[in-house]
Amino acid sequence: MTEKILRWFYRILPFAAITLPGVVHAGTINLGLTPEVTEAIGLSSTDVRVTVARIINVFMGILGIIAVVIVLYGGFLWMTAAGNEEKVEKAKKMLVAGVIGLAIILSAYAIAQFVINSLVSATAQ
Repeated sequence: MTEKILRWFYRILPFAAITLPGVVHAGTINLGLTPEVTEAIGLSSTDVRVTVARIINVFMGILGIIAVVIVLYGGFLWMTAAGNEEKVEKAKKMLVAGVIGLAIILSAYAIAQFVINSLVSATAQ
């Protein structure tokens, strides 16, 4: 019995896979969004370069916040070391690492901004 059902199923499946998608009448949905609204909520169709520049800016901002938090944490460790030389050395290392990281992040941000501005001005002409 199940063998007959499976044979019947395997005969109908290819036919259904070919014909059933044609029955669906999909259409676009009009949400009533004007260009002003889509621009205000960030759904406008902008250039890919602008989108990449925004992503880089957000990423660099997050990295900058992380570096500042590391520097603040290093300062907190130093203040709470209570004269313990091991904790003071750990705090100094953390501060130096945070400042170096912040310098690298700021340099990367400056380089990224220069490259993005150069690309935009070169391709705009």
